[in-house]
Amino acid sequence: MRPFLIVASAVVALATPALAMTESKVADPLAAAVAAPTRSAANVARDKYRHPAETLSFFGVEPGDTVVELWPGGGWYTEILAPLSKAGGGTLYVAAPWDKGLTRVRDRQTADAATYGALKLAEFPATGAGPKVPDGTADFVLTFRNIHNWRFGGKDNTAEAFRQIYAMLKPGGVLGVEEHRLPEDMDSALEEKSGYMKRSSVIAFAEAAGFRLAGESDINANPKDTHDYPNGVWTLPPNLREGDKDREKYLAIGESDRMTLKFVKPAS
Repeated sequence: MRPFLIVASAVVALATPALAMTESKVADPLAAAVAAPTRSAANVARDKYRHPAETLSFFGVEPGDTVVELWPGGGWYTEILAPLSKAGGGTLYVAAPWDKGLTRVRDRQTADAATYGALKLAEFPATGAGPKVPDGTADFVLTFRNIHNWRFGGKDNTAEAFRQIYAMLKPGGVLGVEEHRLPEDMDSALEEKSGYMKRSSVIAFAEAAGFRLAGESDINANPKDTHDYPNGVWTLPPNLREGDKDREKYLAIGESDRMTLKFVKPAS
């Protein structure tokens, strides 16, 4: 979102390639955030499935942005977004159910205030139990493998979640979605229990809230995923809900097949 820096880098590259390469390594805050020493080794090992640098680049996230991460779970992406935000003086909200969804984030803040102390905590979906992300303030709202969780609460709850996301964003702001993908020719009822969502369903919820689909990528696609496991998406790693049963088979498949969608809140 800062074209001047991109243009400036291009000019340097033409004039002094060696210097440009050195400056690029130093000045690439996203690469630095992915390589942050504060990330856990277990989470780093999953980069090969989740492609964080490519995914965040596709969405267009930069260090100075105001970013909202929804339902962070164990904080896999928080480990990257926190140092990225800190590097550019941006603002990072972490938003989840107020009573229990932010416990791990609070623990991180207590254990490592230097990395996580500046995070702003918010309730999502907002019910009044805690502070919410102020309307019209976010450049980006990001959700990774969460829409199925909202869908388990019913279509109305999912629609309300998208309405609240729309309200958070500035005009022209971006909603970045990564979600387990259910093939369009499979039974839609599986969305209610499998952890997979159809691309068409996600787009329908987003468009009903006012978003426009601006792009999509197969960065996180996995053609080995057959989408039809006895315990849904949690059959695959990292959960491996079947335990030792067919463990090597599921490890060979890897993490789930995922859609990566970029939506924009219209500027007018």
